[in-house]
Amino acid sequence: MDPLIEQVANKVKERLLKSGLKFEGAAATSGATTQPKSFQAKKPILRQSMEPKNKDNLNLASYIDHTLLKPDASHAQLRKLCEEARQYSFAAVCVNSSNIEFVAKELEGSSVKPIAVVGFPLGAATSEAKAFEAKESIQKGAREIDMVINLGALKDRNYEQVVYDIAKVVEASKPYPVKVILETGMLIDEEKIIACVLSKIAGAAYVKTSTGFGPGGATVEDIRLMRRIVGPTMGVKASGGVRSYKDAMKMIEAGATRIGTSSGIVIVTQKGSSKYGY
Repeated sequence: MDPLIEQVANKVKERLLKSGLKFEGAAATSGATTQPKSFQAKKPILRQSMEPKNKDNLNLASYIDHTLLKPDASHAQLRKLCEEARQYSFAAVCVNSSNIEFVAKELEGSSVKPIAVVGFPLGAATSEAKAFEAKESIQKGAREIDMVINLGALKDRNYEQVVYDIAKVVEASKPYPVKVILETGMLIDEEKIIACVLSKIAGAAYVKTSTGFGPGGATVEDIRLMRRIVGPTMGVKASGGVRSYKDAMKMIEAGATRIGTSSGIVIVTQKGSSKYGY
């Protein structure tokens, strides 16, 4: 698979160069007429080491993004989610952008980061709309942004638009990191490779498997593939269907540095069942 990864990555970069995208180290600038001349994708903003850790010394809670993305989530449920995240010292709480201000206030004074999802769950909003949602979420307290990739543009091989879409959100989210949700259950392996390459070019800090609302979810095979593509400098988030300690450990061993799940307590206590489902 490694030669295929290299071949696909080189073809994508060649395609983008022909379109007017110029590479400067890990960054990229575009002179394409369909994109602003000021467009610039930055290096990934990282807040933690992306190297997989020794499982014998693993603080599993620090991998968990405690998640509640149901559209009917109430303040009572969100408050409970935040209380649980504080109690177990999870990495973050991940919610819809309409709930981020409430969650950020509930998490004040703790080490738990508020995460807002953007363009969720379809990824079909305009780049400008995604960027606005990301910027507003940051203003209201989000400290990480999980955005959904433009699947239609990816399927159309409109790679310039995919890069631009991600880079707009990266720019709007400064100085905080952006995770790009690939919805891997809808992609073939070549598309997964391309999506990871484009996310890296655009300056995202992580790639993430799934929304949890699409077909399938995180698989060990996808995590391994994504890790091999992005290398050690980016994070990989396994999300969708990770409900047990065994599931989580398999993902971490495959290269995941974050686990998005509503079953965080189940995972860290190694027993029980998910309260919210996912």
